[in-house]
Amino acid sequence: MSRYAITLVAAALGAALCCTSCRRQADDGADPKVTALGSAEVTAQLVEIRDTFPPNNLYDYVYILKYAVLEVHRGRIDGKTILVGQYNPLKPRAQAADARSGEIGGNLKKFAAGDIHRMALDTPLDDYYMGPIINKYHGQDDSPLYWAVWTNQVIQ
Repeated sequence: MSRYAITLVAAALGAALCCTSCRRQADDGADPKVTALGSAEVTAQLVEIRDTFPPNNLYDYVYILKYAVLEVHRGRIDGKTILVGQYNPLKPRAQAADARSGEIGGNLKKFAAGDIHRMALDTPLDDYYMGPIINKYHGQDDSPLYWAVWTNQVIQ
């Protein structure tokens, strides 16, 4: 084999190893907070985000998101599809908490339809948050509204 061919093979192997090590490792989203906070814990897929999130420069708000429940880890969840209120959804979960929200958080940085989240939840939402709520499902879906206490990204 020529020196050129050996160099090409070595470069290809190096690139393949680099790409394999760069992939994000699987993560089920479990951590001490998500497994302890709230009255229920689920892994669920974000089905849709109706409309764009308003900017946070005017006021703090909760935006209702629709999730398909994949697994209930603890507690009781009503239905295979749930409506979850996320406080100030434009902020990464680790930076979303303030005096109005109480202890909320997680490792999720940005909401995207189709992503899977592991969440600690409480219900009803009104018991945990009193302020502006943007609910694009109002009048179309009478499911209970859950309060997202902790939201982590799940990587499969």
